Amino acid sequence: MADLQIDNLSKSFGRTKAINNLTLEVKDGEFLILLGPTGAGKTTTLRCVAGLEKPERGTISMDGAPVDSLSPAERDVALVFQSYALYPRKTVFENMSFPLEARSLSASEIDTQVRDIAKKLRIDTLLDRKPAQLSGGQQQRVALGRAMVRTPRLFLMDEPLTNLDFKLRVEMRAELKRLQRELAATFFYVTNDQVEAMSMADRIAVLDRGVLQQIDTPDNVYQHPANQFVAGFIGSPRMNFVACHLDRDLLVSADLAWRIALNPDQVRQIGKREGLIMGLRAEDIALSYDLSDRAIEGTVYVIEPLGDRTIIDIHVGQSNVKVKAAPSFEPSPGQTLWLTIDPAVLHLFDAATGESIA
Repeated sequence: MADLQIDNLSKSFGRTKAINNLTLEVKDGEFLILLGPTGAGKTTTLRCVAGLEKPERGTISMDGAPVDSLSPAERDVALVFQSYALYPRKTVFENMSFPLEARSLSASEIDTQVRDIAKKLRIDTLLDRKPAQLSGGQQQRVALGRAMVRTPRLFLMDEPLTNLDFKLRVEMRAELKRLQRELAATFFYVTNDQVEAMSMADRIAVLDRGVLQQIDTPDNVYQHPANQFVAGFIGSPRMNFVACHLDRDLLVSADLAWRIALNPDQVRQIGKREGLIMGLRAEDIALSYDLSDRAIEGTVYVIEPLGDRTIIDIHVGQSNVKVKAAPSFEPSPGQTLWLTIDPAVLHLFDAATGESIA
């Protein structure tokens, strides 16, 4: 396996800057996920690492050695894409053995390697079938197996679960994580699905418009977002944002509907900043039918029952927030509720820069 280092990488297509001075490291044996919206530059980054795109600036190294001058084949990386790209007229065994045929291996060695990987992927009973006889999940495993038999230095995965239905995606997330740990392989994985990122990654690198926003563990990216973009992109439903300002020790919205007392550390961190954005996770807002001390009045707008939880849209003054509640909590549209917020769970951002303050 390999340690991957990307230093000051930039790539443009015409006037569009796909990657802008990107620097990050994928450690040996790590599962790192590059996460971002469509158009963030994720796939372009992956293609540069594979040697399929040539960057204008920057270097790509594996185990400390630059690979920029090497062809895709010489880099010894395996790519798994959204489309499985299986040969329709070949059996599963033939699809998986194809990358080994160019090597000086005997038929028995190829047979052993293919069957060993097929067993790990739980497709050893499907080796005589052709792709048309397989389910989407089975085809994905074959595509992964074809990459694994080569024992590459680095696995590059470009949204490989996108074409699977929800149930299969959940199953394959667990399988991919299990395999990565079992093989002690280095995975560099691209997705726009935050659930995939949060559930599988050792670390997440969040990308937006070609610029790295934050790289950290899933828990830290969620609990301590570096800026408003990361805070809004990670989490479901997305974080609630309300424009506010500081009035002594009170965080106050322009319409005066929100008034939250901050602790001295938060006041100190805000300093003399005038424009603020308050961020609130849906699960960090407590709801009550009765007025309590320092509660904030809101009106129920929409109720979304989701079985294990209910998402309630609430109007507070001129803003709208989403709140997670237990399924047993059943208000009616138009009903008044009272919101209580612990100031310790607030996220505060500079309105001008979007950077996290506290």
